[in-house]
Amino acid sequence: MDTLTVDLDRSPVREANRALRELPDGAAIRLANPMGRHNLAVGLDADVTVTIDGAAGYYVGGLGKRATVLVNGPAGWGVGENLMSGLVHVKGDASQSAASCAHGGTVVVDGDASLRAAISLKGGTLAVGGDVGPYCAFLAQAGTVLIGGDAGAHLGDSLYEAVIYVAGKIRSLGTDARVEELTETDVARVRELAARCGFDHIDPENVTRVASARQLYHFDTHAHDAY
Repeated sequence: MDTLTVDLDRSPVREANRALRELPDGAAIRLANPMGRHNLAVGLDADVTVTIDGAAGYYVGGLGKRATVLVNGPAGWGVGENLMSGLVHVKGDASQSAASCAHGGTVVVDGDASLRAAISLKGGTLAVGGDVGPYCAFLAQAGTVLIGGDAGAHLGDSLYEAVIYVAGKIRSLGTDARVEELTETDVARVRELAARCGFDHIDPENVTRVASARQLYHFDTHAHDAY
């Protein structure tokens, strides 16, 4: 099937998103002149490929199922927010809260991601080729985070069952996060994810595994200062 093109200088975002949601499985479409517009390619539920040719604004690819959304540029806040399945791939940097609350699917950021990446992650996967800012994976409940560069302060603060792999340095760990021994299963997991994302700069055998110490599962008045 040929790739269709929608020029966002001529079609409002609401009309473009309506057209995207009507595409049949297997369709491919290109959004031209995005110019940082918000809410592009949201709420998709089909096996389609959407290529955004330029910078995207807030919440690109959010609330999606099955679709592949490619951003040929940077993305604003909340890329892949509440993603259920499929792929959102940013071929640039991402602003705050990338992959926030993602239940499934994969969000890939080739560059850096700002603060609170993977906040409240619920089962999805976030892979960042570069660095992440402070409070990455804050309150992350399930899923996987792969960081190809350095991690900012308070990594994994109040982490639940999500697992974080860091190829670079960690500025500091958040409350209840701890470094754990890397297993063969972890190495295989990182190798597969890095290969799938095209992150050939990551050595799967030399990443740091961060997970929850599981001390904050139940409120304890004797440890209230830790909350």
